[in-house]
Amino acid sequence: MNKIRITVMKKVCHKDLMAQYENPIEHACDIEEGHVFIANGWQRPEGLCESAWETMSPFVMALAHGAENFYDGWMKNPKSAMISCNDGFRPVSFLLETLDEEAE
Repeated sequence: MNKIRITVMKKVCHKDLMAQYENPIEHACDIEEGHVFIANGWQRPEGLCESAWETMSPFVMALAHGAENFYDGWMKNPKSAMISCNDGFRPVSFLLETLDEEAE
């Protein structure tokens, strides 16, 4: 089983949807673009949002166990995936990449 690098690629904020549908939230998301997490196999990296992890963990688990080429050639790098969290107001896009490093 390999480690997986999880890089925060883009964070979007849909202020129009928030104004129309969301109850005010003081503190929603600390993740910043460029932040890198390393998943030790199937384990959620410390500091990574649980909701985002729930969305990406099946892909992390598959990549960690050697899966490649999701959706028949979707990604240029077959050992990667681009996954977004499930927050419709402020979605975050994550690049998942298999590392050539064994999980502990």
